[in-house]
Amino acid sequence: MKYIQLLAFLLIFNSGQSQENDKLLLRQDLISDLSKYPIYPRLTEEVNGKIEWKEDFKYLDEIDIYSITYLSDGLKVKGLLVKPKKKGKYPSVIFNRGGNRNFGALAIAHGAITLGRIAKEGYVVIASQYRGNVGGEGKEEFGGKEVNDITILPEVLKEIESADTDKIGMYGWSRGGMMTYIALTKMDKIKAAVVGGAVSNSFSTIEDRPEMETNVLVELIPNYQENKEAELEKRSAIKWVDKFPKNVPILMLHGNSDWRVKPEQSLNLALEFEKHRIPYRLIIFEGGDHGISEHKKEVTDQVITWFDRYLKNGESLPNMEYHGK
Repeated sequence: MKYIQLLAFLLIFNSGQSQENDKLLLRQDLISDLSKYPIYPRLTEEVNGKIEWKEDFKYLDEIDIYSITYLSDGLKVKGLLVKPKKKGKYPSVIFNRGGNRNFGALAIAHGAITLGRIAKEGYVVIASQYRGNVGGEGKEEFGGKEVNDITILPEVLKEIESADTDKIGMYGWSRGGMMTYIALTKMDKIKAAVVGGAVSNSFSTIEDRPEMETNVLVELIPNYQENKEAELEKRSAIKWVDKFPKNVPILMLHGNSDWRVKPEQSLNLALEFEKHRIPYRLIIFEGGDHGISEHKKEVTDQVITWFDRYLKNGESLPNMEYHGK
C-alpha cells in the first residue's frame, strides 16, 4: 500500500514539474516604483508641496508595468508587459519595437507611455526586446530568426490570466513595422495590425541610408554579403504582398518628413495592397518625422480606435470587393 501511495505521489510531483518546465513566461518583475527611473520627472509635478502625476499620466495608477523573461527557441528573451490593474479579461496587443541591439531598446519610459497609453484603454500589452538584447540570450538578425520571438507571444499570453488570446492585435514601428509584416505571413493569431514609419522595402532603405547596410545589416544578418539579394527580399514586404492574409486589417501611419524611412515605402506598399485587395488604411501626416512626434495625440487616438474596432468591438472586415452605385 505504501509503495502504491509513493508511486502516486511521484506521478503527481513529476506531472507538476513537467507543467512548470513547459512554461514560456519565466519571470514577471513588477516595476513598483517609477521614481527610480529617469522618466519620473517628466511624469510628475509638484502640487501644494506634494509630488503628483501630471494630468496626462494619472492613468499610471491604473496599470501595472512588468519586465519579463520568456522562452523563444529555448533562448531566454527579455521584454515588457503592461496591463490594467483591475481584474478582468482584456484583448491583447503585441508591440514590436524599432531599432537594433540597444538602439531603440524598450525602456521603462516605453512601458509607462507608449505601452501604458494602450493598456489604460483596457488592453494587455506585451513587447519583446528580441533575442540577444538587454541581457537576453542569442543574437538578433534584424528580421531573421528573432521573428520567432514575436510569433511565440500568443503562447506566452496564454500564461497571463487577464489576456484574451482570442483577440490579439499587433503594433510595430519602423523596424518593428517590418517585423509585423513578416510575422503576419507566419501566424494566424492576429486580428488587426498597426504599423508606423514601417520598413517595407529594405532595398530602398540601404539606397537612402547606406550606413544601415554597413553598420546594421552586415553585422547582424548571417552570411549577408554572400546572400544579399535574398536576405533583403526576406525583409521587404513589397516583394511578397501575395503572402499577406486578407482577413487582417492594417492601419499604416507615416510622416511625410520622415528621413529614416521615406514615406514612399508605405505609399508603394499601399498600392500593392490595392492590387491584392488587402484591407488597409493609410494615413500620411503632414510634416511628420519618423516618430510622427508632431502629431502624437492623433497617432495614439488612431491606434486605439483601430484596435477598439477590430478587437474590442469585433467589427466586421471591410468589403474589399469593388462595389457601390
